[in-house]
Amino acid sequence: MLNLDNAHLRDCERMSRRSLLQIGSLAGLGISLPTLIAQKQAMAKAKSAASGKKQDVSCILIWTRGGTSHHDTFDPKPEAPANVRGDYSTIETAVPGVRFTEIVPRMAKELNRFAILRGWNPKNGSHGSADQYVMSGHKPNPAVHHPTLGAVVSKLQGFKSAMPPYMQLGTEVDKRFGGGQPGFLGLEHGAFEMPADPNDAKFVVRDITPPPGVDMQRVSRRRSMLGTIDALQRTTDVQPAAFEALDEHYKAALNMITAPETQKAFRISEESDKLRDDYGRNVFGQRLLLSRRLVQAGVRCVTVTDGGWDTHANNFTSLKTRLIPRVDQGIPALLADLEQSGMLDTTLVVWLTDFGRTPKVNSAAGRDHWSSSGFAMFAGAGVPGGAVLGRTDEEGGRVVDDEYGSEDIIATVLSKMGIEPETMLHTADGRPIRLNEGKVIREWM
Repeated sequence: MLNLDNAHLRDCERMSRRSLLQIGSLAGLGISLPTLIAQKQAMAKAKSAASGKKQDVSCILIWTRGGTSHHDTFDPKPEAPANVRGDYSTIETAVPGVRFTEIVPRMAKELNRFAILRGWNPKNGSHGSADQYVMSGHKPNPAVHHPTLGAVVSKLQGFKSAMPPYMQLGTEVDKRFGGGQPGFLGLEHGAFEMPADPNDAKFVVRDITPPPGVDMQRVSRRRSMLGTIDALQRTTDVQPAAFEALDEHYKAALNMITAPETQKAFRISEESDKLRDDYGRNVFGQRLLLSRRLVQAGVRCVTVTDGGWDTHANNFTSLKTRLIPRVDQGIPALLADLEQSGMLDTTLVVWLTDFGRTPKVNSAAGRDHWSSSGFAMFAGAGVPGGAVLGRTDEEGGRVVDDEYGSEDIIATVLSKMGIEPETMLHTADGRPIRLNEGKVIREWM
């Protein structure tokens, strides 16, 4: 995140007096909004400019960092040897003939609400590069830093309300190779990152909630005072045009802080105890619930992150007791909530992870990185519930039918959101780059 109170506001000769006043006014509010605020004016005219489609679909991207095992969830191999099959038995799902492992009973029961891709080929088995490749559809490239999905949505569709178009809940994204980052699109299209735990009884959102002792009346007074000072200072500034542009960014920041939808979106305590219990009283479950509220408030793309999935040791104990229960509870609750609130048709929910895990269990009762097969989950926005696409071999080591890569997954998400994968973007130096080189998963369109 970029702190506004640390922003470079100097001209070539000196620090503007007006800049100091602005910094003081905003820092006193506890504001350190990221530079995405700067885009609101510039991108207002670019909404879906490259798309010929009219649909207005939002996306909730669930990212389980580390690599979630496909063998031990949605692509079990009950007939394989024990060192491939693992510790779990299988159970029936809502779709006849389709079986999941016993540790995902609720997702098995709710399969009619989502689709599973068993034919994903990650083509990569390394952390860091996975976050970049899977979330952008482009392999890491030191010469061109390709933007993540949310940044593309921010660039091409812009603000829908006072809320940022792209937000990330949690910090479990590996950024070493550009994972989750805006790349050549610029920092203004980066995620508004929210590390706070919405399951905390004292949950507040830094940069949005004024600090203790500063109520919204004080915010209004300071904004009025800043406007008066601006009017006096504008004629004496060395670079009036630059500061005029800066005005818009501060106005956008203040608008975001004071907008009713912003304050309401984060008041998760307004939800009923029953609904919060349905999602799970844990950080992951409550982030899923918050993601629904953010989409309702106008956020176009929300990434919900969860860590700890790199199960080289104690894979079966970790999945069954610690990792899977919160997912098996939270995701079905999110889909049911979206359906009941009439939002599932216009909200695409996607669960992605780094890669698959090895077919053979290692000596530490774990599974290692696997670059040839894995899974992805899609739901909402017209994706056919109950669909299971793709097939792996008898050990789950390679895809033998309906193979799709990460670029294809991102192409499908973009298309669902009304953005053509063939759209041409441009780097800062004007170099044209095609948005996506993948193929859309037609069965899910």
